[in-house]
Amino acid sequence: MTSEQFDHTVDLLVIGSGGGGMTAALTADAGGLDTLVVEKSPQFGGSTALSGGGIWVPGAPAQRRAGYVPSPDGVFEYLKEITEGTVSDARLRQYVTAAPEMMDFLERTSDWFEFVWKPGYADYYPELPGGSAQGSTINVPAIDLRKLGDEERHLLTPLALAPKGIWFAPKDLRLFYQIRQNWRGKAVLAKLIWRMFRARVFGDRMAAIGQSLAARMRLALKEHDIPLWLDAPMTELITGDDGTVLGAVVHRDGQPLRIRARRGVILASGGFDHDMAWRKEHLPVLDKDWSFGNPASTGDGIRAGEKVGAATDLLDEAWWFPAICWPDGRLQFMLNERMMPAQFVVNGEGKRFINEAAPYMDFAHAMIAGQQAGVTHIPCWLITDIDSFHRYVVAGHLPIPKIPFAPVPTGRTVPRAWLDSGVVVQAHSWEDLATEIGVPRENLRATAERFNQLAHAGHDDDFNRGDSAYDNYYGDPTLPNPNLRPLGKPPYYAFQIILGDLGTSGGLRTDEHARVLRADGTVIDGLYAVGNVSAAVMGRTYAGAGATIGPAMTFGYVAARHAARGPDEPAEITENSLQQRIS
Repeated sequence: MTSEQFDHTVDLLVIGSGGGGMTAALTADAGGLDTLVVEKSPQFGGSTALSGGGIWVPGAPAQRRAGYVPSPDGVFEYLKEITEGTVSDARLRQYVTAAPEMMDFLERTSDWFEFVWKPGYADYYPELPGGSAQGSTINVPAIDLRKLGDEERHLLTPLALAPKGIWFAPKDLRLFYQIRQNWRGKAVLAKLIWRMFRARVFGDRMAAIGQSLAARMRLALKEHDIPLWLDAPMTELITGDDGTVLGAVVHRDGQPLRIRARRGVILASGGFDHDMAWRKEHLPVLDKDWSFGNPASTGDGIRAGEKVGAATDLLDEAWWFPAICWPDGRLQFMLNERMMPAQFVVNGEGKRFINEAAPYMDFAHAMIAGQQAGVTHIPCWLITDIDSFHRYVVAGHLPIPKIPFAPVPTGRTVPRAWLDSGVVVQAHSWEDLATEIGVPRENLRATAERFNQLAHAGHDDDFNRGDSAYDNYYGDPTLPNPNLRPLGKPPYYAFQIILGDLGTSGGLRTDEHARVLRADGTVIDGLYAVGNVSAAVMGRTYAGAGATIGPAMTFGYVAARHAARGPDEPAEITENSLQQRIS
C-alpha cells in the first residue's frame, strides 16, 4: 500500500491505555519511535485503573534496594510448576528476565514512578520451590489526583467509589481487617478519619493502588509528549498482501482514520469481560455478567487479531474472584472473609469442597469443576456465626458500635437490608439454615460439627486450611492457627458467593517477544499483543498479587523493545542500549 492510502503515519501504534499499553508507549518513545496511543473509552487507565495496583515482579529494583534478590532460576521453576505446561519455557524465561528490567527502565524514565516493596504479602504458593513467603508484589504510593490537572476527569474510576478521603495503602488494608485484634487496626481507622477530614478541609483528592498507578503512567506520557487519543476505538487491522499488519482503522470524532504503523501495532485493549454470549460459548456454567473488569472490555482486539489469522488460547479462563452480588448488581470481593477463622464454605450438598482461604483462582476453579460435575457450586455459601460478625470485617461491615451516617455498615446487628435481600441468610439452628439455603439438613450439621472438631484440634485435616503463609495473611494473628476457630452460638449466617472475575485472561497466542502467532506457530509480522488481549503467561493460575498487571507491563515493554530494533540490529534491543537512547 502507498502512503496516500493512509490518513496518519506513526512508527508504533498502541491500542489501549492500561498498564501494558502505557508501558509499551514509554518504552517505544525511549527507543526513538514516534508513538501514538489510542483508547476506545473516553477515559484512560483500563483495567489497571480499576485494580489493586500490585505488580508481581520478583527481583524488582525495590526488592534489591531492600537486600532481597530472588533467584531467577527459582522464580522460573516456580512459574513452570504452577503453569503446568500451559506456557512455553521461552515466555516464562522472558518474563523472569524482563520484568525487573521493565521496572528499572520506568524508574529511570520518569520521576513519577516510585515503586515500593513491603515484604509479607506471600506469593500464592509460597511453599513450592521458588515461591516466596515474603512475596514479590510491588506497589506505588498514593498520589493527589490534582496533579493530573485537566486529565483527572479522564481517569477511569472504579464502579464503587470509596467515600471522599478514604483510601488504603496495601498494608493498611491488612491491618484494617484486624481492627478488633490489635491497636494497629484501630490506628488505621483513625488514619482514615483523618484522611476524610483533610479531604473536606484541604481538598485533598488522594488516590492509591490502581488509580495511583494509572495516574502516574499518564503523567509520564505527558512528560514525554506521547499523544493519547481518547474515545478513539480501533475497528480493524490493516494488512498487506503477505499478511503483515501495516496499521489499523481508528475512529476519531466520528470519522474512520487509516493509521500506518511502520514498526507495528501493539494490541493492549483488554479482554472480553463483558461479552457474555462469547464467554458462555466457552464456559457454559457462567450465569451472569459478574465481572469487575473494565466496562469497555468487549474483546475488540481479540476479534481483530482473529480476522487477520491469529490463534487464540484459554478463552474459557478469567482472573476469577469469588464475590458477593447484592440485589442492586453491586459486586463485592470475598477475600478476607475466606481467611477468617470461624467460617466454612459449602456447596449445594451442604459440604465443604476446598480450603476456603485458597488463592481466588483455585477457589473459583473448584466452583467451576463442582458445577460442571452436577452439584451446585455457583452459588456456594460462606457459613459463620454472630461472634465472628462482631469480631471481623465481613462484607464491608465494621465490627464497631453503630455510627449514624457512617459511610459503611456498623453496629452489632446484621443489616436488615442484607437479610431482606436474600444474599445473607440468618437462622438459629443448622437445620433451619440448611433449609433457608437449600442444602440437605443433615449434611450441613455434619459439616459444621466436623469443622468445629478440626478447629478445636487446631489443624484442618480435610483441606489443610492455615498451612500456607498465604492463608494466614488476612487471618486472625491472635490465634494459634490464624485461620481456624470453632463456630460458637447462634444465630448463624450464610453469605452467598458467586463467580466473579477481574477480567478474562485468555486471548491471542503470543511468543516470548509478544508477537501474535497463527495456529501453525508462525508469526504475524507487525502485530503484538499484551495484557488481557493475549493468552496469559500465567496460564490457568496466579503466581501472586499483581500477576495480571506485572505481565501486562512486562510484555508491553518487551513488545515495544522488539519493535524498536532497526533492520540491521539484533533481534533484541538490550536494556543497556535502551538506556543509552534515553540518555
